[in-house]
Amino acid sequence: MTSPRQLIGWPGGAGSFRGHEQHPQALRCAAVVWYDPKFRPPQVTPPLDAFAVHRSVVRDGVSLGYLHEGAGYPLVLLHGYPETKRIWWRNVGPLADAGFEVIAPDMRGYGDSDFSPDDDYGLAVYSRDIHALVHDAHGHARCGVIAGDVGGAVAIDLLHRFPGFVDRLCFFNTVPPAALDAYAAAGLDYGSLSALSPGPTGDYREWQGAHPDELAAILSTTAARRQWVAAMYTSRLWASPGTFVGGDLDFMTEPFADLDRLRAGWAVYQLAWGRPTVEPALMHGPVDTPTLVLYGADDHVVAADFIPFCERAFSNRIGPLVVPGAGHFLQWERADIVNPLWIQTFGDLR
Repeated sequence: MTSPRQLIGWPGGAGSFRGHEQHPQALRCAAVVWYDPKFRPPQVTPPLDAFAVHRSVVRDGVSLGYLHEGAGYPLVLLHGYPETKRIWWRNVGPLADAGFEVIAPDMRGYGDSDFSPDDDYGLAVYSRDIHALVHDAHGHARCGVIAGDVGGAVAIDLLHRFPGFVDRLCFFNTVPPAALDAYAAAGLDYGSLSALSPGPTGDYREWQGAHPDELAAILSTTAARRQWVAAMYTSRLWASPGTFVGGDLDFMTEPFADLDRLRAGWAVYQLAWGRPTVEPALMHGPVDTPTLVLYGADDHVVAADFIPFCERAFSNRIGPLVVPGAGHFLQWERADIVNPLWIQTFGDLR
C-alpha cells in the first residue's frame, strides 16, 4: 500500500425520459473521446461570500448548514466526499435565477453541519436528514435532486426510502445502484466496478476505510490534511486537468482542515470494513425514477464502466451523456454545460 506521505506532496427535453435510448457501444466510445482542457471556456465563480449559510434542526437535535436561494420548484443538490456544499458554488445562482428554490446542504459532519451525536454516518442517516430538511423544515412533499459521489448514493436511498418524494434525478460519477439481476443478464460484474475497486489512485479507500487511525496520525497538521484533500482535486486525477487551482483548492480544502471533519467524511468508506450503522442503505435497482445520467470522462476513480452499468440501472433515463473537459466534479468543472442542461431537464417542474 502506498504511503500517504508519498501521496501528499446535450440536453434532453424535460418529460422525454420514457423510451429514450442510446447505443451502448457509442457511449463507451464517447467516454474516451479526447478533449484538450485548454479549450475549456473560463468558468464563472461567484464571490466566496455570495450566499448566506442557513441552519435548520433536522433530527435528533442535529442541525444542518445549507445554502437556500431562489423561489419555485425545490431542487436539492447533494455533495459527496471530499466535498461540501461549496462544490455547488457555480450552480446555485444560475439555478435560483432560473426559477428554482435551491437547497444545497452539508451532510451531517461536513462543513457547517453538526456532527452525529452517535457517530453514525450511514447513507440512511444522510438520507433521513435530507428528507427532514426538505420535507419537514421547508414543507416540500416532492423535489428534484442533483447528486454525485456519496450524494448519488444518498439520492438512491432517498428515492427508495421515501417513495414519490424525488420527482426527477440527475446522477453522475458515483456508484450505480445495485441492479444485480439486470447486470448479470447483461454480462456485467458488479464486483469489478471501477468505483468499488482499488484502481491506479484508489488506495485512499483502504487508508480511509480500514486504517483511519493510522492515517489521522500521519495527517497530523492542518497543512497535511488539506493537502490530502487537495490531491483528490489534482494529482489523484479525479478532476480534469487544470480545473482546480490556487484559490479554488483553498476554498474546497478549508472545511477539511479540522481532523474531526475529515474523519467524519471517511466514515462512509469504513462501512465496507464493518463500521456499524443503524440502518442499511437501500441501494437496489433498477431505478424507475426519471433520471438524467451524466458522466465526466476525465474521472480516474469512476471509470467509463459507469456508463454501461447505468444503462441497466436506470430504466427511465436520458443518457448517459458525457460531459467534455470534466471529471468527478463536473458541476464545478463545466458549470457552463450543466447549468443550462439542468434548467431544461427540471424546467417543466417549476
